Amino acid sequence: MFDSLKALPADAILRLIAEYADDTRDEKIDLGVGVYRSEAGDTPILNSVKEAERRLLESQTTKAYVGSGGDGEFNDAMQRLTFGDDVPHERITTLQTPGGSGSLRVAAGLVLRAKPDTTVWVSDPTWANHEPLLGGAGLDLQSYPYYDREQCAIRFDEMKKAIQRIPAGDIVLLHGCCHNPTGMDLERAQWQEVAELIADRKLLPFVDLAYQGFAHGIEDDAWAVRLLAGKVPEMIVSSSCSKNFGLYRDRVGSLSVVSSNAETAAIVRSQTHNIVRTMYSMPPDHGAAVVRIILCDHALRRVWEDEVRGMRKRLQSMRELLTAALAKAAPGHDFSHIERANGMFCFVGLSPDQVESLKRDHGVYMVGSSRINVAGITPGNVAYLARSIASVL
Repeated sequence: MFDSLKALPADAILRLIAEYADDTRDEKIDLGVGVYRSEAGDTPILNSVKEAERRLLESQTTKAYVGSGGDGEFNDAMQRLTFGDDVPHERITTLQTPGGSGSLRVAAGLVLRAKPDTTVWVSDPTWANHEPLLGGAGLDLQSYPYYDREQCAIRFDEMKKAIQRIPAGDIVLLHGCCHNPTGMDLERAQWQEVAELIADRKLLPFVDLAYQGFAHGIEDDAWAVRLLAGKVPEMIVSSSCSKNFGLYRDRVGSLSVVSSNAETAAIVRSQTHNIVRTMYSMPPDHGAAVVRIILCDHALRRVWEDEVRGMRKRLQSMRELLTAALAKAAPGHDFSHIERANGMFCFVGLSPDQVESLKRDHGVYMVGSSRINVAGITPGNVAYLARSIASVL
């Protein structure tokens, strides 16, 4: 049977990780892998997470199944974190999922059951895994204009015109904050226009909220979700706890579906639970229990919020440092867009050949599109990075 299979090319990020690990040069920089890193170059366990894990270890009395919907208290806490009190909670179905990726895949299954001929419109560019997770599930994916690679800015007028042409009933996938891979987010006035367009066109917004807290703040970064929720009868939100809780390997996320009424929400709940049962049966418990403990304890939540604030400030600081260093190393080029972006990612604005030269000649690793993870920058390597980039321009 398996002799008929053909080998697939390695994932670009995984290949980059392996190449970086094999590089023996002292001066090398990894800007590819999508995890937060401290100035020491590690991905730390948050103090709030350590304390929650300690409490969990002392209090947990069973490892019995948690059910297809996961931890109910976690779901309630994530629902409040995402929507606040802006939407009647009886209209929202929230379930725990294995990370944001699991959330996207369950959402795809729900859409296929509800309206299999629906088209999902994603930004150009969008997160690389949106296509295999949503398109691979069987959904038709099309793109709308978002980022101008020459101007390093959002193509907002073109984006609006594209949304105006999308057929009623289709889905528009939006990044709630910290757009991946560009780092360029809509301003609030632009979100207002997009929300009005989506409501007028009777489209269903699908918000991927993977970086809540990394742009402007935990509450501020939910603003667009709450704006949309107040204007449309239905929407989908996929959330991830990988970045803002540092729980990458524990696979913690949630899926929230807003329905037009409580009766429909109950039907959505039954359908999503059935999809989960036929896919992975139920989500892992440990990481979600940790998040639940943090979000449900006022003092521990304050510790977590301070830690998220610290990560956000470090990312902002590295953007500023790199922009200033590039202004010095390459005065004839404008890299100010790096400082204007939010979150962990942005495009530098290099060609694939220049990216390859950086890797080969300088040990600077980034994906071919020149998307970088700014968490790989430190005060100790930023000058070398800027000189290396300047040398390939």
